Amino acid sequence: MRPIRIATAALTAAALSLPLVVTSATAAPPADQQAAPHSNAKFDRLREAAPKGFYVGTAVAGGGHHLEQDYPDPFTHDRKYRKILGQQFNSVSPENQMKWEFIHPERDTYNFGAADAIVEFAERHRQVVRGHTLLWHSQNPEWLEQGDFSKEELREILREHITTVVGRYAGKIQQWDVANEIFDDQGNLRTRDNIWIRELGPEIIADAFRWAHEADPEARLFFNDYNVESDNAKSDAYYELSQELLAQGVPVHGFSVQAHLSMRYGFPGDLQQNLQRFDDLGLETAVTELDIRMDLPESGVPTAEQQKQQADWYQRVLEACLAVEECNSFTIWGFTDKYSWVPVFFQGEGSATVMTEDFERKPAFYALRSSLKDAKWEQWKESWKRR
Repeated sequence: MRPIRIATAALTAAALSLPLVVTSATAAPPADQQAAPHSNAKFDRLREAAPKGFYVGTAVAGGGHHLEQDYPDPFTHDRKYRKILGQQFNSVSPENQMKWEFIHPERDTYNFGAADAIVEFAERHRQVVRGHTLLWHSQNPEWLEQGDFSKEELREILREHITTVVGRYAGKIQQWDVANEIFDDQGNLRTRDNIWIRELGPEIIADAFRWAHEADPEARLFFNDYNVESDNAKSDAYYELSQELLAQGVPVHGFSVQAHLSMRYGFPGDLQQNLQRFDDLGLETAVTELDIRMDLPESGVPTAEQQKQQADWYQRVLEACLAVEECNSFTIWGFTDKYSWVPVFFQGEGSATVMTEDFERKPAFYALRSSLKDAKWEQWKESWKRR
C-alpha cells in the first residue's frame, strides 16, 4: 500500500461562517413578475419553487480556468456569490474542484480542501451534491498523463483514486459523474485521448462503476456528456453501452446531458424524447451543465430579443426534464456571467447564465422559476386528487 498524503487547505474563517438564511441579493423582477406585497421571500427562490423531490442546482465556481483569472477564488472570497449560491439552489456541483488535476495533483497526494468546503457548505444549506468527475480524458494531472506505468499500475491508480475520493464523501454525494465524455461525436469510444480506455480497454468503464458503487452503495452513478441532447450517433452509443452494462449487472444508474448550448445552432427539439428512451431503460436522467451562450453585439450587452430567446431555451430544457419521470436533477453551469467559463473558451460568445456579472436576474431566471412553480402546482393538484 503506497503512503498517501492528504492536503486539506483551510478556507478563510469569514468565508466559512456565512449565515444559513440569506436575503435576496438580486435586482427586482419586472412589475408583472414581482411577488405580492408581504409575501414570504423564500418563494422568490428557485429551490423553493421546485416541486418536491426535484433538485435545481448550479456549478460551484472555482479551480480550472478560474486560477488564471484576475480575481480570487469565487467560492472562498465572494460573499455575495455564496449567499446566492445557498439561497437559490438545493443542489451543487464542484465545477473543477473534484477533477483529477485539482483533487489528485501528485500520485501520493490528495487535495481535498476545496471539495470538503463545498460539501460542508451544502450540508449547512440543506443541499445535495453532484460529484464530478471520476473517469475523463481531460484535466488530468501531468504525473498521470506523462507517467510510465504498466497496465496493472494504471488500473490500480484508477481503482485507488475512485475508492479514496468516493469513499471520503460516502453518504454525502447524491450523484457521481463516473464516466465523463467517453465517446466522440461519431459515437466512437475515445481510444486515443482517454488514457484509461486507451491503455486498459473499454472494460475499465464497467470497473469504474463497480468501484464507485463499492465505495458508496447509496450514490447514484451516471454517464455524462455534451452533444447528447438529441437522438444522434453519440447518444445512441451511450444507449447501447447502457443496455450492455445493465445486462451484465453493472451498477449504472443514470444518463445525463450536459446541455452546453449555443444560439448559433438550433435547439435540440427531441430532448424530451431522448431522455425518455433512457428512462424507459430504467435509468435516471439529468441535465447537469446547462448554459446557453450567444454572439454578443459590440456593446457586449445582449439585445432584448436575444434574452427572450435564451429564456425560452432555458425553459424548454427544464420542461423537457420535468416531463420525464426520473429526471429529477437539473443543474445550470454557473448562475452568473461574472464567473462563467464561456467567454474564456468561446471567443465572441457570452452572457450564457441566468444572472449578469452584477447578479441581476435575466429573463432566463424568471422563466425557470415560472416553470418550476407550475410543476409544483401540478404536483400538488395530483397529490390532492389522490387523497
